[in-house]
Amino acid sequence: MLEDIKKDAVDRMQKCVLSLRNELKRLRTGRAHPSLLDHIRVEYYGNEVPLNQVANVALEDARTITVTPWEKQMVQVVEKAIMKSDLGLMPNTAGTVIRVPMPALTEERRRDLTKVVKHEAENARVAVRNVRRDVMNDLKDMVKEKLLAQDDDRRAQEDIQKLTDKYVAEIDQVLAEKEKELMQI
Repeated sequence: MLEDIKKDAVDRMQKCVLSLRNELKRLRTGRAHPSLLDHIRVEYYGNEVPLNQVANVALEDARTITVTPWEKQMVQVVEKAIMKSDLGLMPNTAGTVIRVPMPALTEERRRDLTKVVKHEAENARVAVRNVRRDVMNDLKDMVKEKLLAQDDDRRAQEDIQKLTDKYVAEIDQVLAEKEKELMQI
């Protein structure tokens, strides 16, 4: 029973870290990468679908993403979707190929993005701590119902705290890597 609770806590904490990594992928740095456009959705025959389901997204060079829609009529729709996205990118269309140049970031914009990254990391830390709180409450309930001995409860709480510390440290490492990437020219 305790192992199930610990396993659930580990799974939930890993999801918090994974969610942070996915959220940070969306942040635009000076370099191009195809996953930057993953969250963009396009109108396709009356349905909202991810961009990568209607077009091929690739890198042309370090600062340019190319988007090649599979159907010619989708070129304008894809271009508008990229323009409307929260990334602030201006795509250029040449025939059926859409090139999305990545402008260099200013120092001020880099600092703003660093603040956003820190905020996202803090949200992830809070999520990990919420998992710890939930598990601790479950342990208290088990002790009240006499399903768990005091000594086992204390050991389990120490284990959960160690897990929490481990995943908070992992979040801090992800934050440091992203900050380094943002401040790199």
